[in-house]
Amino acid sequence: MAGSLSKTYAMTGWRIGFGLVPQPIVGAMTKLQSHSTSNPTSISQKAAVEALRGPQESVKVMLAEYHKRRDYVVQRLRAIPGVKCAEPRGAFYAYPNLGVVLGKNGIANTLVLAERLLQEAHVAVVPGEAFGTDQHVRLSYATSMTELERGLDRIHQFIVKNA
Repeated sequence: MAGSLSKTYAMTGWRIGFGLVPQPIVGAMTKLQSHSTSNPTSISQKAAVEALRGPQESVKVMLAEYHKRRDYVVQRLRAIPGVKCAEPRGAFYAYPNLGVVLGKNGIANTLVLAERLLQEAHVAVVPGEAFGTDQHVRLSYATSMTELERGLDRIHQFIVKNA
């Protein structure tokens, strides 16, 4: 079993996780890790221990909130003509297919689409090319419902205008 504290404990950027595996696998993991990354800082290690040993009630509360946000984001994305979006099953990112605007109005690919969304709609997304696809973008729903509503309104308007 392996895990990360990034999403569950709101420790994105801390780059710390854990593995519960048999000793031979720990040895192999150590050999691989020692040549590819450095160790997490001592403060990250101590924070991770506190997160894992501390009260867990907040995890359930945030999980419920992320489900609510996920459902809202997916519903809003699917309401945009031509946009498809599978339901995310982890983290706090939606990965909609915005191919409906590709090849139109100078939007050659999702890199251009992301730039145009940022410049014209003031919404930040990550191009799908970063994840091996050419019709999708990644957007986070780890923000307030107010910001999600505002951002999705802007994306909707942009797509309708450029489709």
